[in-house]
Amino acid sequence: MLAETQAIPLDGAYAWRRLGIALLLSTIGGIGMWSVIVALPVIQVEFGVDRSDAAFPYTATMLGFAVGNMIMGRLSDRFGVVVPIVIGGVMLGAGYIVAAQATEMWHFVAAQALMIGMLGSSATFGPLVADTSHWFHRRRGVAVAVVASGNYLAGTVWPPILQYGMETIGWRQTHILVGIGCVVTLVPLAFLLRRRVRFDDSTDPATAVDDARALPVSKNTLQGMLIIAGFACCVAMSMPQVHMVAYCVDLNYGMARGAEMLALMLGCGVASRLAAGFISDSIGGVGTLILSSFLQCLALLFYLPFDGLTSLYVVSAFFGLAQGGLVPSYAIIVREYFPAREAGTRVSLVLTATVVGMSFGGWISGEIYDMTQSYQAAFLNGIAFNLVNMSIAFWLLMGRRRNRRVPV
Repeated sequence: MLAETQAIPLDGAYAWRRLGIALLLSTIGGIGMWSVIVALPVIQVEFGVDRSDAAFPYTATMLGFAVGNMIMGRLSDRFGVVVPIVIGGVMLGAGYIVAAQATEMWHFVAAQALMIGMLGSSATFGPLVADTSHWFHRRRGVAVAVVASGNYLAGTVWPPILQYGMETIGWRQTHILVGIGCVVTLVPLAFLLRRRVRFDDSTDPATAVDDARALPVSKNTLQGMLIIAGFACCVAMSMPQVHMVAYCVDLNYGMARGAEMLALMLGCGVASRLAAGFISDSIGGVGTLILSSFLQCLALLFYLPFDGLTSLYVVSAFFGLAQGGLVPSYAIIVREYFPAREAGTRVSLVLTATVVGMSFGGWISGEIYDMTQSYQAAFLNGIAFNLVNMSIAFWLLMGRRRNRRVPV
């Protein structure tokens, strides 16, 4: 039996053990989001394409990831989180092995988008975030931040390993080994999450909301604004994350330095996501979103004047510390404004928007680079999208304050 529905206390010992397993699954499965970034310069040379075309596999992977997030979320709601994770583990393994056999660019893109992105890594992000939110109440912000840190841990752990493998045994052999590793780890771990929480919206103060007081607008309008905010913040976020390795190559610092900066950035992102979890338990999701969005904008501004090797390490670390709380804050906002039984669908929609934003941002930054032969304009583009996100965050805050002044 894949799922066991039991009444287990929230915030209890089992919930924390389950969170640890979810974090491990997210870290392993998150490799699908980062391997294509590390391989970008190699793929450009291998298939003889320009920078924007070399960045397209990342865009395709993230688009597939976005679609897969909704598919896997529905599977998780219906059958439990085990089913999508098992599917994801098998498809990640097959996807990396197929990608390693690619003889043309479109073969590689197809493997990345359909197998690695849509049916692979997507299973270890949205479904795990939504599932984790049901097992906690008092520490929901921390728990969601922890499991959402898995893809950042993946970005910290995997790039140096992948870079070493590509330099020593080649990118094709490295992809084959990654595929095998995903299958033999993700599938057995998935069955440790067989239990399903039995929850009741009416007993959860965080979701027992009075629409006239809690929502600044209709539910659908609020959902739409959160989708736009998630998209905009991740267009901004994608510029340093997707193009850092290539940026360092252009500055003659080399791929290895770029991979180190990416790992540093994402490692700091893990720390900031955990800190944001504690902050959101105190000031709520909207306040955390505003704080993180402001700091990310500031970090992007710092990339404009500073391009020395040491300064890039410092700015990349600050960027990681700045933006780590953005994505988890959307899940917390959904749980603050919407009933728990709607969380799976609504969290998946917003997280899908963030993934589409990362995908579009990675592609448009490459296009801007090809047009200008510089990343300066791409950083400015990220700042503009970040301002859109900040505007929506302040709109949510003002709407909440206006509603609190409305007499009952």
